[in-house]
Amino acid sequence: MTDPDLKPVLQRIADALESLQPAAPTPPDLASTDAFVWQAQGARLQPVPAVAHVDLALLVGIDGARDTLLDNTRRFANGHAANNALLWGARGMGKSSLVKAVHATINHEAPGSLVLVEIHREDIPTLPQLLTILAAAPRRCILFCDDLSFDTADTSYKSLKAVLEGGLEGRPENVLFYATSNRRHLMPRDMIENERSTAITPSESVEEKVSLSDRFGLWLGFHACNQAEFLSMIDGYVRQLDLKIDPDQLHAEAIEWSMTRGARSGRVAWQFIQDLAGRQGKKV
Repeated sequence: MTDPDLKPVLQRIADALESLQPAAPTPPDLASTDAFVWQAQGARLQPVPAVAHVDLALLVGIDGARDTLLDNTRRFANGHAANNALLWGARGMGKSSLVKAVHATINHEAPGSLVLVEIHREDIPTLPQLLTILAAAPRRCILFCDDLSFDTADTSYKSLKAVLEGGLEGRPENVLFYATSNRRHLMPRDMIENERSTAITPSESVEEKVSLSDRFGLWLGFHACNQAEFLSMIDGYVRQLDLKIDPDQLHAEAIEWSMTRGARSGRVAWQFIQDLAGRQGKKV
C-alpha cells in the first residue's frame, strides 16, 4: 500500500481507539439533593433522593452520644470547628441510624445546609479522589463510612490515616468524616496482639496500628441496652406509629421477641415493631 492508501486506514484506527475511551465524568450537582453514594468504579456520586432514616427522638438509650454528635454536626453546618467522629460498639444499637438522623435533623433546622455522602468500606482506597471532588463543592459535606474495619492483610488504613489528619493537603475544610464500627480501634484484636508478639519494637508497631482511631476527635461508645431501655424503645415506636395494643401485652410480646433473637438492641426493637405493625395492617 502507498502512503495515500495508509492515511484513511490509520485515521479509521485512530477514530476507533478514541471511541473506546470512557466518556469524561460529568461533574456532580451537589445542589440536586442532600445525599449521595460514592460509586468508585465510575468515579461518580449517585444521588439518593430519600434517605432511609428514623426520627432522632426515637433513638432511645443513647442520649449522650446523640447530643454530642448533634452538637458537633450543628457546629460544622454553621461553619465552625468540628471533629471527625467514630461511633463504635455493640451491633444494632443505632450507630448508623444516629448519623442519618442527625443529618436529617440539621437539614430540617436549616434546609440544604449539609450533604451526606456515603463511601463503602471497599472503596476507601479511592477516598483521595472523592475528597478532591468534595473540596470543590459549594456545600458542607458529611462523609460517612458504615461498618469501617480492617483485616490483617489490609493496608488501606494507611491511606485513610493520611487523609484524616497528617497528610500534606489534609482534610478539606468543608468535609467532615463520620464512621461506624464494632471495633474501637478498627483493627481485630488478634492483629494487634500479633504485632505485639512478633515485632522487633512491639510498642511502635502497635501504636502504628491503633493510631488510626486517634484521627477521630470524637469517640462515641454504644453499649448493649438493658430490658428497661429496650422496652422504652418499643414504647417510643408504638407512640410514634400510633399502634394500638395493651401495654402489658406489648411488653410481654417484646420480651419474648428479644428472647427468640437472643439479643436486645435498637435493631431488634425495630424488627419487632415492623412485625407488630404488619399484623395490624399498617405501613412503617
